Amino acid sequence: MPKIWTISELVSQIGQVLQDRADLQNCWISGELSNFKNHRASGHWYFTLKDESSSLKGVMFKSRSERVRFVPADGLKVMVRGNIRMYEREGTIQLYAEEMEPSGLGQLYLAFEQLKKKLAEEGLFDPLVKKEIPRFPKRIGIVTSPTGAVIRDIINVMGRRHPGMSWILAPSAVQGEAAPRELAQAIARLNRHGAVDVIILGRGGGSFEELWAFNTEVVARAIAASVIPVISAVGHETDVTISDYVADLRAPTPSAAAELAVPILQDLQLYVAQLSTRLEGGMGMLIERKRQILEGIANKGPLKDPFWRIDQNRQRLDTLQTRIQESMTRFLTDKNGILNLLTAKLDLLSPLAILGRGYSLTYDAKGFLLRSSSQVTLNEQIRIHLGEGTLRCQVLEKEIKQ
Repeated sequence: MPKIWTISELVSQIGQVLQDRADLQNCWISGELSNFKNHRASGHWYFTLKDESSSLKGVMFKSRSERVRFVPADGLKVMVRGNIRMYEREGTIQLYAEEMEPSGLGQLYLAFEQLKKKLAEEGLFDPLVKKEIPRFPKRIGIVTSPTGAVIRDIINVMGRRHPGMSWILAPSAVQGEAAPRELAQAIARLNRHGAVDVIILGRGGGSFEELWAFNTEVVARAIAASVIPVISAVGHETDVTISDYVADLRAPTPSAAAELAVPILQDLQLYVAQLSTRLEGGMGMLIERKRQILEGIANKGPLKDPFWRIDQNRQRLDTLQTRIQESMTRFLTDKNGILNLLTAKLDLLSPLAILGRGYSLTYDAKGFLLRSSSQVTLNEQIRIHLGEGTLRCQVLEKEIKQ
């Protein structure tokens, strides 16, 4: 009777067969990437390799994917080195990748172009964000290896151009796996504590691989984040790195960077002397113009004869006094005329004036003014006020007007 396999047994057997095939272990496979996924939590990569007629699932764990210099993407043709094994849980054949390179294009060059495109789209290369290199720096910050020829070249150039120039070195590796992080940290340290006016980021020439630290994103973003202007001086004149694109100024060599950053002391002294001469001449002309103006003012009336202004003010005071007196006289005259007119009007309305024209006022015994004969009775005592004097009378007869 034939053997009846369980699924686990069969899958395990196939997996063992695959592992026993030496040509399927540590082998290179070429194909096109699809369904690429970077698992954010674990850092593992999951993908599918395919050609015109077939496909193969693959995985690259984080410990391996961290070594890949470029960013995989769907549609990219790659070569992958790894082991063909069975993923027993799903019963699928899978490539466990150890290494990945782009087909037909160097890994480093592809990573360079990818990062260059990414940073350009973010605007890090835009000339509008570049900071101006100061013309008269007080202190230079240098980021490079403390033991290489670059630091000696920069110091020699500075000593020749400006012997008294102050400088500070932020030492860093310029090659190797630790170099990108150290370069970025050195730039940050100078921004925090260096009190420098410009930073020179430099190293000598080398291969594309040896200059790779200056093509990394961490260094590029450290340069972009620097509030101090940065001059990139990496390699020879023909070498171009990402740092050159991001920096505020690119120098073809470290020595050239020192020449761009440090002014010549003799030129500064000559410039100061020229400014001093111009200042003295300008001040002399200004003093002469002010002296002429002062002499012109001194020759005018008020300063030439100090009492002239006092006499002028005295005369003006007399004129004002006369005008005030005349105004007061006119005012009083006008007010007296108005007062006389009002007095005449009051006289016309005065009861005494009316009595003077023959009229009289009659009051009863209680002192109430009489307006009608009906207010009194016969034989009642009344008092009559005339224009001159008073009469006491008795009513003998009265007549009521109908």
